[in-house]
Amino acid sequence: MAATGTIEKVSIIVSKGSLEGIYPALIMANGARAEGIDADLFFTFFGLDAVTKRRWEHIRLATVGNPGLHLPTLLGGLPGVPDLITRYMERKMAKLDIPPIPEFIEMISDTGAGLYACKASVDLFELDKDDLVDQVQGIITVGEFYEHAAGGQIVYT
Repeated sequence: MAATGTIEKVSIIVSKGSLEGIYPALIMANGARAEGIDADLFFTFFGLDAVTKRRWEHIRLATVGNPGLHLPTLLGGLPGVPDLITRYMERKMAKLDIPPIPEFIEMISDTGAGLYACKASVDLFELDKDDLVDQVQGIITVGEFYEHAAGGQIVYT
């Protein structure tokens, strides 16, 4: 039984391919594992960037249309601003001991969490297993994800 006494399993859907879309899922999965809760991550649509070899080291913060930044849309779209803000956030996270996405995914996988890619999204983006990082345990359908998540809480980030 999980340390919380109520939640034993959580399945987290990762659908966004930006820092603010991926990190909450990783932090939640890591926290679940630390509490003894089984955790699975299901990467779909642009969330696949977090587990795609050519993209996972190049995730940026969304600076246009991100109300949490309190940055005018025009300013967020200027050349160089997304990279500047992304580097700033990465430095702040490093000071808090929040690892970069590749290291975080490896760490979470090492705790026994499951990492799965959405078959429909993999097909949509013309990817295959070789395009994904080694920590991805399988490419599964939504139906298989629901079967796998049965009896647990599903969280959408």
